[in-house]
This record gives sequence, C-alpha cells and structure tokens, in this order.
Amino acid sequence: MNLTDPARGRVYRRCGCRDTNGRQYGARCPKLNASPDHGSWAYAVDLASSSGKRETRRRGGFSDQSAALTALQNFLVAERTGVTANETLTVADYLREWLLSKQEILKATTYAGYHRHVHHDLIPAFGPLPLAGLRDRHVTTWSQQQLAAGRGRPTVHRCCAILSSAMNTAVSADLLARNPARNAALKRPAAPERLCWTPQQASAFLHHNAETYNDAYADIFEVILGTGMRRGEVLGLHWPDIHLQQRILFVRWTLASVNNARLHLQAPKTRASRNWVSLSPRVTAALRRQTVRHRGTHPGQPHPQGLVFTRPDGKPINPERLLHALRRRSAEIGLPKIGLHDLRHTAATIMISSQVPLAIVSKTLRHSTLATTVNIYGHLLPQAAREAVTALADALDHADLPREIN
Repeated sequence: MNLTDPARGRVYRRCGCRDTNGRQYGARCPKLNASPDHGSWAYAVDLASSSGKRETRRRGGFSDQSAALTALQNFLVAERTGVTANETLTVADYLREWLLSKQEILKATTYAGYHRHVHHDLIPAFGPLPLAGLRDRHVTTWSQQQLAAGRGRPTVHRCCAILSSAMNTAVSADLLARNPARNAALKRPAAPERLCWTPQQASAFLHHNAETYNDAYADIFEVILGTGMRRGEVLGLHWPDIHLQQRILFVRWTLASVNNARLHLQAPKTRASRNWVSLSPRVTAALRRQTVRHRGTHPGQPHPQGLVFTRPDGKPINPERLLHALRRRSAEIGLPKIGLHDLRHTAATIMISSQVPLAIVSKTLRHSTLATTVNIYGHLLPQAAREAVTALADALDHADLPREIN
C-alpha cells in the first residue's frame, strides 16, 4: 500500500461477538450480513513503520459508514499536516472554550457582542458538528439562509467574522488544517454614509441647548462638537484629567454600555486615542460651567473628583439617555436626525471644510493613522483638491508672464 496516498485506508462493519473458542469474530461475524443494525462501523489504515513490520491503526464504534469515513479522512489529514484531530470535540465545545480565553483579552463591550453571537447564532447553527467536520459549505449555507430570512448583512458578516477568528485560533493550535470560515464569510459591507450637520445647524443646536436648557447635557454637546471627542470619552472624563488653565485635557477612559444595561469604564478605543486634546475657549467655558455645577452639589469638596459629567444622583450618564436628549432637542428646532457619533463626524467635517490641513484633523481626532482619516473623510476632499490644482495652475501661469530684463 502506498503510504503517501491520501485515499488509503478502509472502513468496514464489525461486532464483538465471539466464537466457541472465545475469539471475536470482528468483521467475519455471520450476523453482519443478516442484519444491517448488527455491530458498528470502524476504520483501519496502515502506518509507516521504521522497523519494517506492518503497523495498522484501527478505530471503531462509529454509528454509521459516513461517520467512520469522516474519522478516517480526518486522521489522514492530521497525518499529512501535523494537525491533531479530536474526533469528539464539537464546534459548540470549542467555541465555549475559545470564548472563555477571550474574556480577559477583549474589552467588556466587545466580549459581550462575541458572547451574544456565539450563543445565539453560532452554537445553534454549527454546535453539534465535529470541529474537524465544519466545512465552507456549512457557513455559506447558513449565511444565505440568514440573509434570505431578512437578517441584516452587517450582522451576518459580524457573526461570520467571529467564527473565522475562532477558527484561526483552532488552526494555530493545530486543531484544524485550514479555516473553513475564511473564504465562506461575507465580505465586509460598505459603511453607511454619515449624516452631518452644517456649521449653521450645529451652532443653532448649541445655542438652543444653552438658551433653553443650560444643563450638563448642553455642555456635553459643546465638548463633543468643539473637540471631536467620542461620546464614551466625554462621558468617561475625570476631573484630574482636565487642566483648564493650560486649556488641555487627557483622554484616559471611555464609558461604554454593555448590552445597553451595564455601564463600564474601560481604556480608550486605540493607543492613539489615549492622548491629549486641546480646548477652545468655548469648550473651556463649558467645562468651567460644569465645575460650578459640581461644586454646588459637592460643597465640601475643594477640588472636583470623579466623573465630570454625571446624573444628579452622581451616577454615570447612560449613552442612551444622551442620545434621547440629542434626538429630542434637535427635533425641537427642526434639525435633521443624527446620532451621537455623527456629532464627531460633524466636527471633523467642519474642520476639513474650513481648510484645516488633513494631518491636523487626523491628530485632533486622534486617529491611529492619517490613512484612517482619509478613508473616512475622503469624500470631503474634492473641493480641496480642486483648490490645490487651481493654485498650482495660477503659480505656473504667473511664472509664464514676461519678465523685465534689466
């Protein structure tokens, strides 16, 4: 037998019946031909031997021929690739173990999303399958069924991306030879275009908040639109991180809502996000107003401590409450409906439209790279590009003018 032949090996049915001498019949039992339900299925495959003697691997106890054949194929793949196939490990058991390993690595909000999709989507869909038996077609079929049922493409993509990440770990651990979800996963859907306010609309919104409400929410909106900070970064601001005299603050925390139920303070989104932010006079004034409010509720505290923006009872502000306030107050003056993150995009749009260099905008927003800024706001650059080539043409035209020769 050719030991390099991936098709080698055989499957057969056998039983534990014994003859009059007490020896097992194995595959020779006469009852095997008489009854298809007698015995169980097994596989056998010859192994390479350094001693020259024939060595055979045998495994039995499989419920049907298909299960025995799958086990044989998994063994042959493991033999060729060095991957150790665990025939009893299911996708469900593996995903649970993998998820536990991620609990200390992922941020609380990210882990909550992983946990939700693993238990509500992936395990119900693929859990009973042996890990080594998961195939591309399983993932593709499930994705198509989800889309046909009306599930959103971004959600289906997110589920497949989580499954692909888990399978990558299985490949690294030599549990799989390849990732069955990599090629079957949906392509990342295009991000929806963000709706931003014009400078006039943003100004009208801030004026309405100041005149009608003059509260902590009004100052939060002033800080977001005046710095481009993320909502969680503003809600996670602590007093020791603000230096009003120097007109600067440091982003060290972000407040996140886990499953819209539990608030959690965690590190900023990226390393670049954990940085300083310059404050305009308007933003500085908003923070000073908040200082006055804080001292009014904490008269015995000479220096403000804790979170900058809180509810009247001192508890953190849920981002959902802030979103409701944004929607309600903007509707009161007839402004287009936008989300909290759109306030950050509005700030970026105003900066770019005001011809602030893109590199400065990128640093102000604390993006990891300039390319990130270009990818998000590249649609705002055509006018700047036209102005640049116009200025270049003007310079060349000016150089072509006849010069006086002394």
